[in-house]
Amino acid sequence: MAAAAGSGRAPRRPPLLTPRGSGDRTVFLFDRRREQANPDEKVLSYGKDNYRSFRSAVCQAFGIATDENFVITTTSRKEITEDNFSELVQDGVTLYLLQSVDQILVLATKERIDFLPHYDTLVKSGMYEYYASEGQNPLPFALAELIDNSLSATSRNTGIRSIQIKLLFDDSQGKPAVAVIDNGSGMTSKQLNNWAVYRLSKFTRQGDFESDHSGYVRPLPVPRSLNSDISYFGVGGKQAVFFVGQCARMISKPAESQDVHELVLSKEDFEKKERNKEAIYSGFIRNRKPSDSTHITSDDERFLHNLILEERDKESFTAVIITGVQPGHMQYLKNYFHLWTRQLAHIYHYYIHGPKGNEANAVTKDKSPFKNINIQISMFEKGKVPKIVNLREIKDDMQTLYINTAADSFEFKAHVEEEGIVEGIIRYHPFLYDKETYPDDPCFPSRLNNDDDDDDCFIVEKGARGKRPIFECFWNGRLIPYTTVEDFDWCAPPKKRGLAPIECYNRISGALFTNDKFQVSTNKLTFMDLELKLKDKNTLFTRIFNGQEQRMKIDREFALWLKDCHEKYDKQIKFTVFKGITSRPDIPSKRLQSPWTTYAAIEWDGKTYKTGQLVKSIKTHPIFYGSIEKFFLYGDHDGDIFATGGEVQIAVEPQALYAEMKIIPISKLDRTVSEKVVKKYIEDEMARLPDKLSVTWPEGDELLPNETRCAGTPIENLQKLGNYSLKLQVVLNESNADTYAGRPLPSKIFKFTIIEGKPEKFLVGLLELPFRIGVPFSIPLELQDEFGHATHLTSRIRPVLEASGLTLKHEDIPVGTKCVIKGITAKGSINSCQGKNFNLKITLPGLKEDTQIIKIRLQPGPPRQLKVKPDSEILKIENGTAFPFQVEVLDESGNITAQPDLIVHCKVNWTPKIDKELLMQGLLPDIKVPSSVKDVRYCLITYLDEHVSLESAFTVRPVPDEPKHIKCKLKGSNTLQIGEELQSEIDVMITDQFGNQVQSVTSACVNSLGVSGPGLDKSNLKITWQESTQTMKVRGIRYKPCLLGSKELCFAWHEFSDFIRVNLIAGSPAKLQFVDWPELEKPVAVINGRELERPLIVQLCDQWGNPSPEPNVKISLTKGNNLKIIPSNQQYKTDDTGRANLGVFSIHAPRGEHILQLRASYNKTPLDCPVITINVLPDPEKPVCLNVKYDRSPCFLAGGTFPDFMVSVLSEDETIIKNINPARISMKMWETQSSRIRTPIDVTTFSCCKVKDEKEDGFFYFRDKMIPEKVGIYSIQFTFAMDKTNTLNSEQIIVEVVPNNPVRLLPDSLPATPAVSNVQALTSRTLVKGLYLHIMDEYNNHTGLDLVGTVIAKIKSPNEEDTEIPQFQGKVSTVEFPFEHGSAEINLVLAEDSPGRDSTEYILVFEPHLPALKKPLEPYHLSFMFYNDSKKQQLMATLTREKDQLSKSIDLYRKMFDTTNQLVAEMKCQVKEAETRETFLKNELKKHQIELPQTNTLQYVDSLLKKKILDQEGVMKQPRRTCTLPNYPKGNQDILGKIAHLAQIEDNEAAKVISWHLASDMDCVVTLTTEAARSIFDETQGRQQVLPLDSIYKKTLPDWSRPLPHLRNGKTVFRPIGNPVFARDLLTFPANIEQCQTVFGMLLGDTIIIDNLDAANHYRKEVVKVTHCPTLLTREGDRIRSNGKFGGLQNKAPPMDKLRGMVFGAPMPKLYSTYSGQIDLLQQYRAALVKLDDVNKDLDLHLQSLNTPEMQKKKQELAEQEKSLKLIKQKLGMTPALSDKGAESLLQPTMLDMSDTPIPPKRMRTVKKLYRGLLAPTCVCRYNVNLNQQLLTQKIRIDGPALLKLEELVVQEEDSCQPEECSKKNSPKTMEEAIQQVAQEFLFFSRILGQF
Repeated sequence: MAAAAGSGRAPRRPPLLTPRGSGDRTVFLFDRRREQANPDEKVLSYGKDNYRSFRSAVCQAFGIATDENFVITTTSRKEITEDNFSELVQDGVTLYLLQSVDQILVLATKERIDFLPHYDTLVKSGMYEYYASEGQNPLPFALAELIDNSLSATSRNTGIRSIQIKLLFDDSQGKPAVAVIDNGSGMTSKQLNNWAVYRLSKFTRQGDFESDHSGYVRPLPVPRSLNSDISYFGVGGKQAVFFVGQCARMISKPAESQDVHELVLSKEDFEKKERNKEAIYSGFIRNRKPSDSTHITSDDERFLHNLILEERDKESFTAVIITGVQPGHMQYLKNYFHLWTRQLAHIYHYYIHGPKGNEANAVTKDKSPFKNINIQISMFEKGKVPKIVNLREIKDDMQTLYINTAADSFEFKAHVEEEGIVEGIIRYHPFLYDKETYPDDPCFPSRLNNDDDDDDCFIVEKGARGKRPIFECFWNGRLIPYTTVEDFDWCAPPKKRGLAPIECYNRISGALFTNDKFQVSTNKLTFMDLELKLKDKNTLFTRIFNGQEQRMKIDREFALWLKDCHEKYDKQIKFTVFKGITSRPDIPSKRLQSPWTTYAAIEWDGKTYKTGQLVKSIKTHPIFYGSIEKFFLYGDHDGDIFATGGEVQIAVEPQALYAEMKIIPISKLDRTVSEKVVKKYIEDEMARLPDKLSVTWPEGDELLPNETRCAGTPIENLQKLGNYSLKLQVVLNESNADTYAGRPLPSKIFKFTIIEGKPEKFLVGLLELPFRIGVPFSIPLELQDEFGHATHLTSRIRPVLEASGLTLKHEDIPVGTKCVIKGITAKGSINSCQGKNFNLKITLPGLKEDTQIIKIRLQPGPPRQLKVKPDSEILKIENGTAFPFQVEVLDESGNITAQPDLIVHCKVNWTPKIDKELLMQGLLPDIKVPSSVKDVRYCLITYLDEHVSLESAFTVRPVPDEPKHIKCKLKGSNTLQIGEELQSEIDVMITDQFGNQVQSVTSACVNSLGVSGPGLDKSNLKITWQESTQTMKVRGIRYKPCLLGSKELCFAWHEFSDFIRVNLIAGSPAKLQFVDWPELEKPVAVINGRELERPLIVQLCDQWGNPSPEPNVKISLTKGNNLKIIPSNQQYKTDDTGRANLGVFSIHAPRGEHILQLRASYNKTPLDCPVITINVLPDPEKPVCLNVKYDRSPCFLAGGTFPDFMVSVLSEDETIIKNINPARISMKMWETQSSRIRTPIDVTTFSCCKVKDEKEDGFFYFRDKMIPEKVGIYSIQFTFAMDKTNTLNSEQIIVEVVPNNPVRLLPDSLPATPAVSNVQALTSRTLVKGLYLHIMDEYNNHTGLDLVGTVIAKIKSPNEEDTEIPQFQGKVSTVEFPFEHGSAEINLVLAEDSPGRDSTEYILVFEPHLPALKKPLEPYHLSFMFYNDSKKQQLMATLTREKDQLSKSIDLYRKMFDTTNQLVAEMKCQVKEAETRETFLKNELKKHQIELPQTNTLQYVDSLLKKKILDQEGVMKQPRRTCTLPNYPKGNQDILGKIAHLAQIEDNEAAKVISWHLASDMDCVVTLTTEAARSIFDETQGRQQVLPLDSIYKKTLPDWSRPLPHLRNGKTVFRPIGNPVFARDLLTFPANIEQCQTVFGMLLGDTIIIDNLDAANHYRKEVVKVTHCPTLLTREGDRIRSNGKFGGLQNKAPPMDKLRGMVFGAPMPKLYSTYSGQIDLLQQYRAALVKLDDVNKDLDLHLQSLNTPEMQKKKQELAEQEKSLKLIKQKLGMTPALSDKGAESLLQPTMLDMSDTPIPPKRMRTVKKLYRGLLAPTCVCRYNVNLNQQLLTQKIRIDGPALLKLEELVVQEEDSCQPEECSKKNSPKTMEEAIQQVAQEFLFFSRILGQF
């Protein structure tokens, strides 16, 4: 190994001292530990793969001590260690020797690099030629490539993303250069090397870490795909820099790095290396510290020093400096600065402004993550101010113009295969007034005016858009400038007239936003495949509305939107001859009643319509003729105006006949009718003239029109004031109708007015306090007539005022509307400054009630005189002493005034200094006149000497100067309501320069005073002269309807002016208006029980619609009684803003329209309130009743089977609700008792059976349900559980259960075992006494009440060989008893000395003989003991009773323990079956590649289920072919739907050709019955084609299993080509398979699908040789008919998109069914897992209960009782056989007595037998306990002595066989009944045991 130093500046590698082996690596090393180190590199050849050896070699090469600390790093500052040595130290790598990893690089270094072009240069060389021009300068697009790199580099910036383009054209700083600088993440030296490699894209680029295509992570989806992922191919940056200039210098610093990396690529250097035959694609990267520009020595690059100096404070950056700029490019950049910056703003519009773009009129600017992108362009020229522009500040780029001239937008999304997503937006630019608003593109006028078109071609003028395409295309958020999309089928102009005029289609612009799934050229100028993919037939377009994707027919949605835009925004009709503004009370909505502008003429579509012109209406009901009266246009307009539409008022002609005005939209004028036709119609109508009505009055009682009469007039004694109308109407005698033949019959209306009468009484009004002595005051009076109406004086009156102690003066009351006693002055003594109360009597002579007394309080009057004490005129006061003056201020009556803050002035005059010389001349000192006229100066002149004393005095009174100002003063509040007059008065005073009022003006000055202000209404403005104050008073300030707020009033008098501000507020509340609520002309549709779509918020407004902030105004909501709103109706109050939020109501009402009326009043005046009409629709999902159908004819025999019950749930609209979980439907049954009203607790519940046929969706069947075994009246009710708390019940069905067929003879109760003897005593010989035997059915119900016969009693011996048989009394062997009414009374006595063996058991046998019964009944047996000795008989009778009791108790104990053991066995069986089921399902899951863990299995299954469901939903949401033809609503069960929706086809080509082949039938509705088809025919008035299945002759339908024609008798006749298959075999049917096979068998027959036309012709040619050939369809779209005809348009299928959605849909992908199967298995496994856990817990719990002390005690009691029983039997001498038989006979009747149980068991048997029958393995039906069963199992536990607890568990029922088919005939029919039987027996045992 050897190392050698080499020159770092030489372009070639220094020679090695040691030959390299095959495994040697050459490493270049720079020692940068210290500044004094050698600046050159050293080359080390090293062959070992060991870090320690390599470090030793480095120490040896640089002479470093082995113990010295230093690190070896890469140029990216990654330290070389033992772990990464092999990875980082590669051949040709450049390394640093540093003291530490973060040491600053003291000297710059050079890193050798190679940048051979990537192999993609050859692979992709033919894609596109860079910068192909389309008549544009491509220079901006080259700059855009560099901006793309900067956007990608700054994509992870959290702060500002700064991108600067600096055009350095200042010759004093060097040669021209272009610099692109960003603050992005920067590049390491390796990344910079990768950048230099041509066509090294981001998918193949190598960084400091291994990176390939799998390492590239696509950004998450964002709006408009603005993900900054636009630096892509490894081509654009290099092409751009060498397109702009000759040399590129790349300078970059990555974040958290100490070094700056610099690379220079130049055309000159490449040419130099080529000449020297050096490696062209090799060079150096200079690694240096920031701000180090020592290597820049050329004057041509002086500007670099400043750029490099800016690196100091930058954490990371990249700068691209291009020099050698082409002169042509430089001139373009200078001369067209605004043009190319505008183009860049267009390209990056959405990156700059965000997804919504540059919305200039946006009310609020959304906070957007894109607002931090600053792209700044600056140009520096010598001697000129730099041009600097931020692209965000450009307002005239095309996208900004499109956005801000658009009136509305239509957003959509296109789903393309392979995750391709295209967001789109279409904007509407309306026609306004006389021009289009579609923006013109000033940069490319050639797109609008193309003069190269062939003159012979017919050019369709496109209006606003011209010949420009609709859509511009954006890729990952940036513009692809050379690709546009003309249109799509759904937004192209229709061939026929659509909803909107054809010109509207030329007023739209649009933009498409794609992600990177669409391929673009490497220079990002052109899309490669966008339009092709978008116009593919599988592309699915959906509309985006309010941010939500809506899958509906986009062509119709677009057409409706375009129509709406045209009607809202286009202004095309010119309204001329302005007439004025009016209101329209005929409009229901108060808000729309005003303002309406009226015009006399319009210009529309080149025609003029004007007042008086005869017209005809169209699309009205009925059609009418008339003359134009006026035109209406909503809004406040002035003069001629353009609009989209308006309304026209037409006088219906002939007016003499109709006298009616109609207002219709202008669009309903018939523009095709001629005036001649209209005139002819009017002349025909004029022939029908109306009659006249003549009215005569009795003499003296004539009522004149508009007559005025006083209240109480004899006409109906009217007392209420107001306007009245008396209408005399001619009516038809039969019907009282007032119209005939559409014309009103004659009538006359007399209008008259009731006014108030003469004054009869009066009331005193509100007095204005306070009252003062000598101050005039007024008393308002309210005069009333005899009915209390306010009236007025008809003649002048002198009132009389009287008050004790006062002198009163007043004026007369003049005649007028207001009655006020004015000028009342009172004088008198009060003697108190607080005032004094007086009773004032007011008399108005001449009135009926002429006197009123009121109480007033008088206070002292205003100051009139001063009273000073002392009152001497001459006072002598010693100088320097104080002298008090007592001053009283008195009114004119001498009362001390109570006015506060009075100031009393005391004037004191002093002598000024006098100039004697002036005085000698007779001149007094100058006296300064005060500036205020109120300041009066008193002057006293006194002359005193020894001989004479002279005195003189005068007063200086200032007078006002010349007028200089006017002064306005508002007396009172400055607030006024709109429409009202300002209550305060305004005094206008003319003053001099000092503010003194000028007294020289006269009343004539009012003519020169002007008042002005915006919106001021001068109609009531009054200016008067006030002589007393010498001022002008302004009243009547009022404003017209205008904007509210502060208003400035200007008062001008000559050249002087003054201003006053008033606050204009809303007028008094006059109406209520809804806030944020749609138009209410149409009823608001709401589904019953649902909420309104938004809250009801009302606002108080004045009559002009201004919000009135009046609080606490009460608002109520009135409604009809059948309308219920929640929350319930209450009263609301307005808040401080005048609003009231009534909240969101839910509506509950019958179907139909209902009225909600708001009511409110203000100051007792009702407000105009809106009315809401609510159209309540029935809720199709709300269940309201249960419909039950069953056979009502059979009787219900005990223990039998109910007929099938069919139950359906009906909604409010009386349709059957489907998709209901059957578990929510149940059948309840209970025994009806008269004392019970409600449903009892002991109810038997049944679940419904499984639906056998999918056609029966919505119907639930209850089959084979057991009739109760006890006779009686039962109630049956069906229940639907709507939720956890609410249920819906059907009407109760009352059934009577009658006894079944007679079976046996039984007593009512079990008699004790008789013990008799043959002694003389009768009681000892009595066998039975009063024993009643009845006929019972199988379930122990009394029956046979109509049977008549006998019961024969006889005695048998158990031993048939025994001949000694006891005899009955009379020595007879048999006794016969009569049987009637269903029973027989038995009394039996043994004969005295009867034969019989002592201590022997005999049997009494009772045999019924009933002739009416064909089948004999079972006899009844009763055992008894026979004894010869009476004492022994008595003893044995006692033992027998004890034996009977013990037998009962023991038998009950045994049955209880036996039942318990059977339950344990059953539970173990359930555990076994649950384990088997769990294992089976686990194995099934393994077959589906689903492995389950051993622990936490349930949690794992839940998480896996959730994942699988999400995956399934993802598959379901994938776009697939769907039929967009609307299906017919299935309101009837007999309606299957339209043919297009009945089938699905997976193959696209087959779907297209079959859909086209059946095009005429796709819209046909298929029904099961002709009645349903006829109903549809009637509903659609014959427009809908229908196909009833019951009218199809099915024998001619094809056999679906028939082979193809080329297969005969299992052999191939010929070998076909083209993959033929029956068309019907390609169909899949989602539902109704049998019916669909009938439909498509008839429609398609034997039609065959084959690949192409050649294959089809070959196939037909061969088939016809042997048989008939059916129709052939090719997958390419051709058709050969069954007659052989093909070719022509009629036999060629159009493209898929031309079928307009009338195509068969595609079925769900196979992956969906795979997921469905896995989900089903997982759900089953989860249920099995839970079931296994539950049954194990139940078994453990039950086993624990068996070992409780109570159970042990019962076992001990059983053992003791068995021992006692054995002893008693020994005493009785009973044999075991007899004892067992006796026990059985004892038990049997006891078990039969189940009268207190609601449903007795079907058959009584031991529990052991019952369970043996249930668990027999031969029966695998639903009667066995199986994992798939769902029935009600009752698990029984013993808790305490004789106490049972019952729990219910629901599992699944499987209807696998019918009861009559089951081999276990003696088993109960359901497991539910079996367990119920066990439970009842257990309850019975418990009650019996409780007695012991």
